[in-house]
Amino acid sequence: MIKIDKFFKFNNGDIIVVGCSTGPDSMALIDMLLRVRNKYNLSLIVAHINHNIRKESYEEAEYMKKYCEDNHLLFETMVIESYGDDNFHNEAHNIRYNFFESLVNKYNANYLMTAHHGDDLIETVLMRIVRGSNLKGYSGFKEIVDKGTYKIVRPLIRFTKEELKNYDMVHGIKYYVDSSNDKDKYTRNRYRKYVLPFLKEEDRGVHTKFLKYSETLDEVNKYIEKERKKVIGRVVINNKVQIDLFLKEEKFMQKEVLYYLMNEFYNDELILLNDKHIDLILSVINSKKANCYVNLPNDVVARKCYNTLEIARVTEILTNFEIEFDNIAFLPNKHFIQKIPEIDCNNNFICRLDSSEVTLPLIIRNRRFGDKFHIKGMEGTKKVKDIFIDSKIPKRDRDLWPIVTDSKGKIVWIPGIKKSIFDKTKNDNYDIILKYS
Repeated sequence: MIKIDKFFKFNNGDIIVVGCSTGPDSMALIDMLLRVRNKYNLSLIVAHINHNIRKESYEEAEYMKKYCEDNHLLFETMVIESYGDDNFHNEAHNIRYNFFESLVNKYNANYLMTAHHGDDLIETVLMRIVRGSNLKGYSGFKEIVDKGTYKIVRPLIRFTKEELKNYDMVHGIKYYVDSSNDKDKYTRNRYRKYVLPFLKEEDRGVHTKFLKYSETLDEVNKYIEKERKKVIGRVVINNKVQIDLFLKEEKFMQKEVLYYLMNEFYNDELILLNDKHIDLILSVINSKKANCYVNLPNDVVARKCYNTLEIARVTEILTNFEIEFDNIAFLPNKHFIQKIPEIDCNNNFICRLDSSEVTLPLIIRNRRFGDKFHIKGMEGTKKVKDIFIDSKIPKRDRDLWPIVTDSKGKIVWIPGIKKSIFDKTKNDNYDIILKYS
């Protein structure tokens, strides 16, 4: 009989959130934990996700609820009402782990346990190799992941699905079979149905070889992490990659730095990311363009601005704006322009105008295609686009940068950047003073 505490050391009074479907793996895990609950005085919270894609989902949720009531287990559940991503498995994974983490925080748990087993590890490793990844990705998943305030534990990693089904049969444990596991449209299912049987015919204990492979890569990765930390200290400042310094590093370490930076957006699993995305980011870094970017999965963008690269989530959709100015205007870029009575300084954040030379009211808007500007002290006009480039304004900021015009469309000021021929000195005649803050 499989004894879970033979492979995992429990402490008295552990609080454990258990990610539990009604499948054979999950039901085996919860039964094993129940058998040692009193021995270690464990507090067990069952977390069940209703994925809402099969008609049986609600029946299974009710069974899990009744099972928990009969065994005096705390039961938490959620229903995924809708999916917005084209990749169901990826989105479901993110929703599951967000839900699990919320329960870990709610109950102040020190462990989150899931029923991932040896067959799951084989599938994950093979999928990562085919998709492309780094050493951390190629190792699949770890038995224990330290998340700081709690640990994710996969105590069944040494066992196959067949062994867990046999455990259920011996102990008379009821479980449900997810019919979607037979559908070839899901990548993991194809590995499960066609690749794993071949490997197991070659060696019934192949899952232990993959576990050894995973542990070996993890040991190597720990060494790499130490070296990568040194590189990050040299090339990343204020969460931005300094491109000139970055390009001096070895190609392998460049990729490791980028994978590390992507972790913030894709978690340790890096499910949505592969080496093709890393190559795209490197192409942006090596581009001759001063400003360029590449869109990545889940609304993440890698954006180059002159000598820096920033990886960030796109959180806003830029739209055109036009504001009729009175005494103060609050702007989309979180700055504001106000009319003031007097000021001594005369920099580009201050503009003095003579109302007899412009047509009121003033208008504050974002840039328009073909905008031209007559810069104070220069002959002729210059494109606003070129002014932004010369001033090294990041491309992401240009669409929200305010342009001040009069009612006839003449540009009178680009706040913080350049003044027009309409700007007055302190010794000239003027009746309007504007300040950009």
